[in-house]
Amino acid sequence: MYRSVPLSPSPPAPRTLPARLLRSALAEESRVHQPDSFATWFAAARERSGLRVDRVRLDGLRDWDRDPRTGTLRHRSGGFFTIGGLDVRFPSGPVPHWQQPIIHQPEIGILGLLAREFDGVLHFLMQAKVEPGNRNHLQLSPTVQATRSNYLRLHQGRAVPYLKYFQNRSRHRVMADVLQSEQGAWFFRKRNRNIVLEVTEDIAVGEDFRWMTLGQIYRQLAAEDIVNMDTRTALSCLPLTGGEGEGATEPGDGFRDALVRSCAGEPGGAHSMNDLLSWITEHRAQGDLTTGPVPLSELSDWHSSPERISHASGRFFSVIGVNVSAGTREVGGWAQPMVEPHGTGLIAVLVKEIDGVLHVLMQAGAEPGYVDGVELSPTVQCIPESYEILPGAARPRYLDDMLSARADRIRFSCLLSEEGGRFHHALNRYLVVEAEGDAGALEDRDHRWLTLHQLGALLRHSHYLNVQARSLVACLHSLLAPRPR
Repeated sequence: MYRSVPLSPSPPAPRTLPARLLRSALAEESRVHQPDSFATWFAAARERSGLRVDRVRLDGLRDWDRDPRTGTLRHRSGGFFTIGGLDVRFPSGPVPHWQQPIIHQPEIGILGLLAREFDGVLHFLMQAKVEPGNRNHLQLSPTVQATRSNYLRLHQGRAVPYLKYFQNRSRHRVMADVLQSEQGAWFFRKRNRNIVLEVTEDIAVGEDFRWMTLGQIYRQLAAEDIVNMDTRTALSCLPLTGGEGEGATEPGDGFRDALVRSCAGEPGGAHSMNDLLSWITEHRAQGDLTTGPVPLSELSDWHSSPERISHASGRFFSVIGVNVSAGTREVGGWAQPMVEPHGTGLIAVLVKEIDGVLHVLMQAGAEPGYVDGVELSPTVQCIPESYEILPGAARPRYLDDMLSARADRIRFSCLLSEEGGRFHHALNRYLVVEAEGDAGALEDRDHRWLTLHQLGALLRHSHYLNVQARSLVACLHSLLAPRPR
């Protein structure tokens, strides 16, 4: 069902794109007259969704089979994804060798946002969408969030709304368009196309869709489990950095001033871009992480039963089965396997003002599913409970600093879900913590200080920032938005 709303479109103003995005980030209200508040609209979408998720035996999944020789889980259509086994060797890592299940999804999906300017302010067409793995079912998603199997309609369901805009971009302005990775610990070389398009034509707005400014989206990002992972990664790819920061500063707010200067790129960062690129390339060139396939049914330290696949320790994650019914998805029901993490993760960065500019301490991290072996990850990225059962494995540097951070050092803290289409109740605490002590002493071989302008430059390209780091970039950008009064 689609509805018409009174709009006041205006042609793009003669400003740079970063300045226009910043103006949208500072906008507390929408310039589009919409009949309901966000809370009312979101509650109505939840009521319509009718989502139900039931745990079932892994061996009883409709339309899924286990390969009798390897144990690989695959859909009978040959599409969507498979779950197989992976052997990982990492001599210089905290654990030199392990085996695990991993998701293979070689097709490239679309995470697409449509943007339009109304009364001089950019708005983004957001979707209230349910996913079976979301703890609260409904979250704020991009305009289009679809795998190739979905938009080719292998499920024989309804077409994906607004997909045509991203398949034929010739009449629209491209704001961002880049292939990015997903979780390298659970996906093997999975990539999605993060694309944002600006349109000028009238668009019929479906009842589960809504125009929102960046400021409104950022406000929801501070709420637990509202803005989904796919929205966060698409937002991070927007060229918000490089603008002048006009109107973003507030008297007496030194942190926000330093954040604005970090986005603007003036003055420069603690390290030149050439030095940072060389540091990343060196890690990739000298990396010793190697992977190879192994039958899922023969994984060491993993137990496979008709109900699930789990690690012998009971930690890390399991592969489970679910049956799903939903009233507002392209198909009314389906079954699928899902990865279920054990424990709440911690995704955290240290930030520090260096010469008046906010810097973020990033880590060159290796994961078995990355295309290039190494991507920039947050200062700390782990499930803390896992280290209780890893004898001899050193706890990540800064983990204890993050867990014991004083309240006055924490600039952002929110519990957020990872992708709900493949992961069941995958929750992480996202933290931004102001660092204490000398900035130089906090660096080591694996950690470097970068400005948000430098992170934004890397986000114009594939495989430099992992998905958790991209979420934190969106969280940092959200601190530019006006604070609730």
